[in-house]
Amino acid sequence: MSLVEVKNVSFTYPNGFVAVDGVSFKLEKGENIAIVGQNGAGKTTTVKMLNGLTKPTSGDIIVDGKNTKEYTTAQIARTVGYVFQNPDDQIFNNTVYKEIEYGLKRMKLPKEERERRIMDAAVLTGMDKFLDQNPYDFPLSVRKFVTIASVIASGCEVLIFDEPTAGQDLDGLERLSRLIRELTARGKALITITHDMEFVAENFERLIIMCNKKIVADGRTDEVFYYKDIMEEAKLKQPCVVEVSDRIGAGKLGLDLEAVARFIKENRRNAAPSAQN
Repeated sequence: MSLVEVKNVSFTYPNGFVAVDGVSFKLEKGENIAIVGQNGAGKTTTVKMLNGLTKPTSGDIIVDGKNTKEYTTAQIARTVGYVFQNPDDQIFNNTVYKEIEYGLKRMKLPKEERERRIMDAAVLTGMDKFLDQNPYDFPLSVRKFVTIASVIASGCEVLIFDEPTAGQDLDGLERLSRLIRELTARGKALITITHDMEFVAENFERLIIMCNKKIVADGRTDEVFYYKDIMEEAKLKQPCVVEVSDRIGAGKLGLDLEAVARFIKENRRNAAPSAQN
């Protein structure tokens, strides 16, 4: 059985507006998926249904063998953690330590276990040297890592990141890349919503494209990015490495994920403004 099964799920608002229309996919342990699409394509509504923030109008979502319709958001959140696009919607405490600890206290974990989880999550996200600082001492891009740390510490098997790359500099993007690799190596399942096609090419082996409230493509990243008609329909731009590969006639064979990572990182370093400028 898959860790997550989304079965022909739709969501319609009371006013009749359809936000998601007949979406289906599966997610396994240790798998990381990127979901891309223009604003209004249905991405965020889809992932909010995974952890119970929104209930499907029709269809079923099965998480770890449990139908989300039969459980509260709090119960589902023990398995599916959601990191909002805006970290300020999730930060309620005046130190990084207390913020990461907040959910653990509500879980009534022993102090020793809380401390172990806090340090593990803080080290993973690069926040271990700032545990005594107020989260609002940091820019929004860094506050995102505080909320990510809180969700990691909760022990969720499924983690959802909503636009984690927004506002990140080169160091932040590389920190996210390392985090994704470590979490998937630990067997965690990740779903990331992003508009950063270069980041997708660098970090994800599976890609879902949403357009007009539906999934229009779901497959290997090194194949889906070459679906030109679908990319155009979804109004998405191919990552630069795919465009280059097409231009030189390399086709799909030109998209090797490790080579992509090296190409993009070098591109970003060259494009980054010099500290002397």
